[in-house]
Amino acid sequence: MALVKSTLKGAILALLTEMRERTEVCDDEFAERFASAIDDYIKSATVTVAAGITVATSGSPTSQTGVTTATGTGKIS
Repeated sequence: MALVKSTLKGAILALLTEMRERTEVCDDEFAERFASAIDDYIKSATVTVAAGITVATSGSPTSQTGVTTATGTGKIS
């Protein structure tokens, strides 16, 4: 899924609104929930890697297994 900036903004605004309504401020809770909002946002990203990464394979022609042997560059969206 593509990153949707408005989703992160909404989560931050909801957190700020809720924290402002409290009579007791807890910086630790705010920091934890803010970090979680950012973490959730980043983990919702799609990473697309271009085709063409070199691989080494083994097995029969109908049952190949393998791993990449070169690094690739990804794009987060």
